[in-house]
Amino acid sequence: MTETTVLCVDADEQERERTSAALSATEGVTSTGCGSVAAAEQRLSSAAFDCLVTEYTLPDGTGLDVVAAARETHPDMGCVLFTDTPFADIDTSETPHAVVDHLTKETEADYEYLPALVQSVATARTHTAYPLPPDEEARLAALAAYDLPGLVATAAFDRLTELASRQFDVRFAFVGLVDAHEERFVSCYGAEWDSLPRQDTVCTYAILEDDVMVVEDVAEDPRFAANEVLPSLEIRSYAGAPVTAPTGEPLGMFCVLDDEPRRYTDAERESLRLFAAEAGEQLELRRRITAAEGAS
Repeated sequence: MTETTVLCVDADEQERERTSAALSATEGVTSTGCGSVAAAEQRLSSAAFDCLVTEYTLPDGTGLDVVAAARETHPDMGCVLFTDTPFADIDTSETPHAVVDHLTKETEADYEYLPALVQSVATARTHTAYPLPPDEEARLAALAAYDLPGLVATAAFDRLTELASRQFDVRFAFVGLVDAHEERFVSCYGAEWDSLPRQDTVCTYAILEDDVMVVEDVAEDPRFAANEVLPSLEIRSYAGAPVTAPTGEPLGMFCVLDDEPRRYTDAERESLRLFAAEAGEQLELRRRITAAEGAS
């Protein structure tokens, strides 16, 4: 039987021990505990867990702060709020992208049910497998305006990606738009990629950043250690700059990739920003042309 490891966070030592005992009494489940957000962050940075079980009220924050820390290092970790705080009193705006199971501590039956819930969320991985930007709804609404017929066939983007591949001396370059569930490639130099599931892409993490994101070796990054798609595409290093709408929402990324680890200088990062800015202007130009043609 595969062992399910659980981090149990509760400031009340007696309650924490009771919860850990209920979990560890179940075959195939082992639990370790701590009593604060800071202690949980330290545990999460030094060890991998299959599931997080946390009280909502903690001395230095809330259980959702622990959830956010867990998802930073382990995006697909199952998370359970096991708390006597009513769901209506929990401020979910703290982590709008997080999917968290909620179980209220009321009777002994709740402690008996908890291990089954933990095994379910740890095994099924029903949670979002990647973090979402806090403005995801607005971002997708902005992106919808650029869903234009024939956009992928535009030669201007092909020229940009070919030029970037040559300038950076890398195997691949692309312009990708990150949709709700996939990344669609407007142009891709060096490969014939039409789209990829969002959870398999580096860009779904890159759009969380405000600037250039570089991964010198994806094989050494814990966010992508279990990703089987990247090595199958021979992607070993990544650098991407956000392509944004005029109102600031990140629509996707302008990226250069190689089949071996590599670094990027400050000058190269600035060049990548310029490529991304040009791609954004090309997108906006085509949106305006299409809108004008539709109005005429």
